[in-house]
Amino acid sequence: MKRFVAAVMLLFFALSPASGEAVSYDVVIAGGGTGGISAAIQASRMGLHVLVVEPSNMLGGQATAAGVSTMDDMSRVRMSGVYREFMDKVKAHYDGLKKSMATPYWKEHGKAFEPSVGHAVLAEMAKSADILYHSSVVDVDGDSVQVMTPDGRRDFTTKIIIDATEYGDIMPLAGVRYRSGNTLSPEIDTDRMIQDITWTAVIRKYPGGVPDHLKPKNPLPGYEKARKNYQRYVTKNGFDFRGRYPVKMPVNFISHNAYRAIPDSFTKGSYTGNRRDWQKITKTGVNWGNDYPGAYTWEGRWGVPVKFLEDKDFRAMIEREALVKTLHFIYYMQNDLGESWSVDENEYDDMPDAAKDLPDEWKEVARHMPPIPYVRESRRILGEYTLTSDAIYNNSMSYRDKHNNAEISDAIAIGGYILDLHASDDDDDIESSLGERQASIRKYEPAGAFQVPMRILIPASVDNFIAAEKNLSMSRLASGALRLQPITMMTGQAAGALAAVSILRGVKPREVHALHVQKVLADSGVKLTLAEYSDVREDHKYYGSVQLATLYGLVRPLRFPVYPVQRINSPKGKSTPGIFGVNMQVTSRELAEMIERAEKIMGGKLALPEMKNVTRGEAVDVIIRAMDEI
Repeated sequence: MKRFVAAVMLLFFALSPASGEAVSYDVVIAGGGTGGISAAIQASRMGLHVLVVEPSNMLGGQATAAGVSTMDDMSRVRMSGVYREFMDKVKAHYDGLKKSMATPYWKEHGKAFEPSVGHAVLAEMAKSADILYHSSVVDVDGDSVQVMTPDGRRDFTTKIIIDATEYGDIMPLAGVRYRSGNTLSPEIDTDRMIQDITWTAVIRKYPGGVPDHLKPKNPLPGYEKARKNYQRYVTKNGFDFRGRYPVKMPVNFISHNAYRAIPDSFTKGSYTGNRRDWQKITKTGVNWGNDYPGAYTWEGRWGVPVKFLEDKDFRAMIEREALVKTLHFIYYMQNDLGESWSVDENEYDDMPDAAKDLPDEWKEVARHMPPIPYVRESRRILGEYTLTSDAIYNNSMSYRDKHNNAEISDAIAIGGYILDLHASDDDDDIESSLGERQASIRKYEPAGAFQVPMRILIPASVDNFIAAEKNLSMSRLASGALRLQPITMMTGQAAGALAAVSILRGVKPREVHALHVQKVLADSGVKLTLAEYSDVREDHKYYGSVQLATLYGLVRPLRFPVYPVQRINSPKGKSTPGIFGVNMQVTSRELAEMIERAEKIMGGKLALPEMKNVTRGEAVDVIIRAMDEI
């Protein structure tokens, strides 16, 4: 703690110019969540002076500060880029303790970690950036940014601001047009509905009994309503989940804990998500049955109103109710279920603002709750292009049986999830103006992994603004597939790369050719193409260039891959990787055609060395490098 205080003091003096003038940064990132901190890591590694403004005391947003540290990725696409680096470092922590991360979702395929471990790893990865905790951007005027810190209002200037907040709060400050629910600014209808929020909890088993200060004697007001709600999800004699879907409710407490199980750094031994280990689980997340408002509904409607995003006083009220709903589960677990579990004293130690007026006997429990709620839906920028559910589906069908290649040339990330909305999924709440209805959820469910285009990071008008986290130019249904931790880290990394390329080249973000950002990402180990080749694996020296050659169609592979048609959450069938022909010698005609295509893509003449007797791999590598020089 003393080291942390000292570091904060050093940062404070570093950010305090003697003249009283505003401190200048290349990039100011509002929000140090999954997207914001990934953007900071990438931009700072490219030599930019970066400031992260984080409202809580933790980095990692939904994955740490909001307590959703069980990673969500249904496509099982191999991790890449910053996300892979992050998970590798987290794994190294647990390998050192001889513990498994494969703990959640009733199986051994999932990955989870303790929020404190995730924060520590991200803080180390982002050490080249300046970070202001407990701070928020409160005003934006061109290149001027005002930040409220614990020590008062501070002024900064920046070339680019990235909105990576959990709510998209910078858009209205910066004059960016945006979508909120299914309405478009400035004509926002605050009575429209968006997804439920959840105030999660990290709980652990206390074998010797729950300490008195973590076991309040009296329930909070509204407990009886919550009790009836939780009885539908988990009971003392509930069903034992045996891996068959749909889950038969209510489940027993052991099955509940195996759903969001988290590794425990503070106990002996290890466990996995395998059924034989469920009795050993000592730590889990509470993120099931405690959505707010959930079945309570809001004035008879599912979800929360758009007013939650637009009115901060209303937001505070909703978040307090969400916190209390989860605290009701703590009481239900201890008293109705008779379990010796409570919040984990090793996680969190900072009273959430929503808990300030709780009765004294509940404050010590609340102190170890996540500092922020899990917010599934935010404002979304209005870009020149809006990603929709049908576009995701069509892209995910690339290389499927009897389907054509539909890869996106400006892809900057690959995700894999269903169109998952927690409530607010009626036709009245879906964006019919974008051609979507409730039926689209099923009709356009991705068939597997899908790409994210760079276009959706950039607003239609404002030039020094880039979106990250859940704030991208996309429909509500598309956001249901792009809101999870793996893909928000990947799109965040791309936002940081876009900001850096824009500044280093001296052009506006919208003027940056996607290839320049993609080259940076490919060199950073990011997977960009949906095509997999048996002769060009990830460790191949030309892997990055082959990815870009595939995206831009510079040369036709000897054989495209073939993937089975499937549902994303029900993988089946056998995939056949393609063959790029990386070691095959190119003909002079083929080489000329590749160069012609490349020059057309870049709109200029390539500066190329003489190439004779070269392989496809050598040719695409030289050409991609030349394209990056334009």
